[in-house]
Amino acid sequence: MTATLSILIYHRVLARPDPLFPGEVDAVLFERQLRLLKRFYTPLSLSDAVQRLQNGSLPQRAACITFDDGYADNAQVALPLLRRHGMHATFFIATGYLDGGQMWNDTVIEAVRQAAGPVLDLRKHELGTFPVASLAQRQAAIATLLGQLKYLPFARRQQLAMRIRRQAGVLAGPPAMLSTAQLRQLHAAGMEVGAHTDSHPILSTLPDHAARQNIADGKRQLESLIQAPVTLFAYPNGKAGRDYGAPHVAMVKSLGFKAAVATDWGVARPGAGLDLLQLPRFTPWDRGRLAFLWRMRQNRRQAHPARLDAG
Repeated sequence: MTATLSILIYHRVLARPDPLFPGEVDAVLFERQLRLLKRFYTPLSLSDAVQRLQNGSLPQRAACITFDDGYADNAQVALPLLRRHGMHATFFIATGYLDGGQMWNDTVIEAVRQAAGPVLDLRKHELGTFPVASLAQRQAAIATLLGQLKYLPFARRQQLAMRIRRQAGVLAGPPAMLSTAQLRQLHAAGMEVGAHTDSHPILSTLPDHAARQNIADGKRQLESLIQAPVTLFAYPNGKAGRDYGAPHVAMVKSLGFKAAVATDWGVARPGAGLDLLQLPRFTPWDRGRLAFLWRMRQNRRQAHPARLDAG
């Protein structure tokens, strides 16, 4: 049987469940998943897994844990659990949001969460009106607004997110993203730090020169902050052919990254089809133990995702 590498994507690990996002990973669920990975898989650091993919020593059912974006709860909640279980993770950081920044989607989420209601009227921004009297209505409003804004040009997306917050009458909350001190804490604990651009744009929406600069800036800033090489990269949003293309793979290669991860489902396998700059990942959202293991098994059966030729 061919060895496979499953790379898991996380974003946040909440200290306690959030009624607005019942599927979001919390501390209890994350610890349960860590135990399952230890029992049924061979957890590796991503750098180790990349090396083993290359030299043919990848064990059966290898698995890596990765986090995207750089939320503060990665250090506050996830790190102690990882250390308790002797596990490793790679944290892909969008450097522009360190030390008090807020990503556009979180601006929208908090605006809808805290809107006085019963209706959030965004017609003057050409976004429509949204009932927000109930939890279900707030969830629906968030899903619709995130879908409307996601693929807009970066500056327009940021602008609209701030206008939605002002319209809702909501002030900025406590920082949700890592501080520089927390980033260094992750690194000092032996966790890997990877680049995720500076401002987390969808690369395909930018001119090539701007996309390359954003990737390069994120790498340079991280290396300055942790005083160590950064050789791993995660494509923002990460769908091949839609969120990034062959030119971006070439940029990542030219900037000296040894491996990069996408968000197309599947597993990496040693051999001729291996592309270290487009490693597949997936999100394990099931809360039940058996469902989590079944989802992991189904992902291992995924056909090898399409890859973009960087030339």
